[in-house]
Amino acid sequence: MFRRKPASHTNQADDSSSRDLKVSNLRAALGPLSGRSLKFCTDACLRRYLEARNWNLDKAKKMLEETLKWRSTFKPEEIRWHEVAQEGETGKVSKANFHDRLGRTVLIMRPGKQNTSSPEGNIRHLVYLMENAILTLPEGQEQMSWLIDFNGWSLNTNIPIKTARGIIYILQNHYPERLALVVLYSPPRFFEAFWKVVKYFIDTKTSEKIKFVYPNNKDSVELMKTFFDADNLPIEFGGKATLNYDHEEFSRLMAQEEVKAAKFWGFDDVASKAAEVMPVPVSVASAAS
Repeated sequence: MFRRKPASHTNQADDSSSRDLKVSNLRAALGPLSGRSLKFCTDACLRRYLEARNWNLDKAKKMLEETLKWRSTFKPEEIRWHEVAQEGETGKVSKANFHDRLGRTVLIMRPGKQNTSSPEGNIRHLVYLMENAILTLPEGQEQMSWLIDFNGWSLNTNIPIKTARGIIYILQNHYPERLALVVLYSPPRFFEAFWKVVKYFIDTKTSEKIKFVYPNNKDSVELMKTFFDADNLPIEFGGKATLNYDHEEFSRLMAQEEVKAAKFWGFDDVASKAAEVMPVPVSVASAAS
C-alpha cells in the first residue's frame, strides 16, 4: 500500500506565493486607481475578491470593478448617521459591545422591531452599519458575525422580499468575505415560507455560513457555545447578559465614530463637525452583564 504524503511546507509556501502573485496581477489588471478607489483597494481587499471568485483573476476583476462602480454612485462612505437614524430608532440593527470567541465584531439584528417599509432606507441603514463595523474591526480581523433574533417577528413585521433581495445582493457582491457567521436564532415555523423564497438569492458560500439555531434543541445550544461566550451573549440568544438598546446613546456613539471614518476617507470637514458631538457614555446599546 502506498501512503499519501502530507502536504509539505514548500507546497504551502508555493501556494502562498501564487496567491500573492494573483493579488499583484489583479492590481495591475485594474489599472491606475486614485482617491477613494485607491483607499478601498488594499491588498486585503483584493484577496477577498479573489477568494470570493475562487482565485479566478478575470471574475475577481469584474466583481471588483462592479463594486467600485457601485461605490461611486451609492457612496456608502458618505452616508451619515443622522440620515439613517430613523431606521435605527427601535434597535432593529445595532453593533454589540462584545465579540464572538474569535474576536470578531458582532451585529445584532431584530427583525421583529422593523419600523419602516422603505427598501432604500433599510438598505442604507444596514450599509452604514456594515461600513462602521468594517472600520472598527479589531486588528487582524476582516470578518464579522451576525446574530438575528426572531423574537417578536411576525408576518406583519416581515421585511419585504424586495428589501431582502437587495440586501443579499449588496452583501454578496460588494462585501465579499466579510461575513464569517450568520445565526438565525429561533425562527418561527412560518419563516420557512419566507426562507424558501430568499434562499434562491443566496450563493453557496454565503449559505454555508448561515446557521439555524433553536433554543430547545441541544445541538443548537452547544453550537452557540462554540461561537459565543454565554456571559456576553444576551438572554435573547440563550446567554446570560441583558440586551439594552438606547437610541440616544447609540446615536452619540455613531457620531463619534464618524470622526474616525471621516479621517479615514479624507472628509476633514465632516470630522471637525462630528468632533463637536458630546462624549459617548460608557454603556452603549448592546449587551451588558
